[in-house]
Amino acid sequence: MTSSAPIGMFDSGFGGLTVAAQLRRDMPSEQVLFFGDSAHAPYGIKTPDEIRERCFSIADDFLNKGVKALVVACNTATSACIEEMRHRYDIPVIGMEPALKVACDRGHGVRQHVIVAATPLTLHEHKFAALMDRFKQDHDITPMPCPDLVTTVESGNILNPDDAWAVMHRYFDGCDWDAVDSVVLGCTHFVFFRDYFKELCPSTVSIIDGNEGTIRHLHVVLEALGDLAPEGSEGGITLSNSDASPRMSRRSNELFASIQTRC
Repeated sequence: MTSSAPIGMFDSGFGGLTVAAQLRRDMPSEQVLFFGDSAHAPYGIKTPDEIRERCFSIADDFLNKGVKALVVACNTATSACIEEMRHRYDIPVIGMEPALKVACDRGHGVRQHVIVAATPLTLHEHKFAALMDRFKQDHDITPMPCPDLVTTVESGNILNPDDAWAVMHRYFDGCDWDAVDSVVLGCTHFVFFRDYFKELCPSTVSIIDGNEGTIRHLHVVLEALGDLAPEGSEGGITLSNSDASPRMSRRSNELFASIQTRC
């Protein structure tokens, strides 16, 4: 594998654009091929078998394009099949994980109350249960399924503040924020709502996602393999989607532009 080969990245739809923006910021010399599977979104309400079928199909296409690494920029897909993908492919496969450890560590030994916002499937998979088991003895962890945050991004309504606030209020108006220390955004789609969380929550509440840690891990893995693009190379990104309509292409570009200004 040559260091100039692209990095493949995919998500159930547009949420992974937040990870792609982080990659473009932190690893600007890399070429990125991003694929959104909007024609089959949302993954969060599919069965694990359905998700695995889509993930293997997408990954096979990326391998045929000669990618040097694959980023599964979707918490739900990571939960459903990341280990199987790592056994199936002979390139690095990097997944997402809710940044629960980061949130708990912020207390420096003091018990924390952490809300984990994610899709229903992520919260019910064994991978998340195992993650919770590591921390629930010493911290108060509240899983919160928020599937409509995903559909608000996929529809493009996240670009309309009134629509974004409507779904935020529906899920979070009942929260006692004074008793909360952190909110973990356990779905890449939810990073589009970061500014809304910051406005809704007191300044004492930390809003945490796993994007930066994921890209840091990708950098470490590629560096160890000698597969980082040469410094100063002209990086870039190509966006594609399983829904190839002009409307979806415009939405993809609009959403990517909107998140780049926040990364």
